[in-house]
Amino acid sequence: MATLDQLYQRIARLQKQAETIVAKKAQSVLDDIRAMMERHGLTTADIEAHGKPGKVTRKAASKKAGVAAKAKVQGKLPPKYMNPKTGETWSGHARPPAWIKDVKDRTKFLIDGAAAQAAPAARKPAAKKAAAKKTQAASRKTAAKKSSTGVKAAAKRKGVASNKTATRRPRAKPVVDGAVEQAPAAAA
Repeated sequence: MATLDQLYQRIARLQKQAETIVAKKAQSVLDDIRAMMERHGLTTADIEAHGKPGKVTRKAASKKAGVAAKAKVQGKLPPKYMNPKTGETWSGHARPPAWIKDVKDRTKFLIDGAAAQAAPAARKPAAKKAAAKKTQAASRKTAAKKSSTGVKAAAKRKGVASNKTATRRPRAKPVVDGAVEQAPAAAA
């Protein structure tokens, strides 16, 4: 039985042999490609310019990666809060850091530029409450309209006159030559 050291030496020799075989094959393929390019008068620029649709070349991939990296940098928000002891900052979004997590009044940690933005934010809850009251009132009105029209429709289906039809006044008679046409007197 072979020892562990002998097996490691054998593995190392086999890996070297595999690497030389791969290198020889790669070199032969590259030689074939060069010969074909010379035969047809092509350059590497021609190959990249006429790449297959759907395949991404190295240059295009690097451009896309650069654009994605720029988008990530632009997406970062400016800091809104700062820890006066360590200088750490936080934008106010996502999970709060440990130094501000349990603080109830965060205004003392606001950065000067962010303090000006915090004042309009204080007015927002009052505006939201007023808007909520308006929408509640509007929803009550629409609910009342729907319920009254529902009663009228049910009454029509049953053949019962609704409240509006019972309180209507009779239409006036049309005017003919300046005088109101009178209905014939009922015979007694």
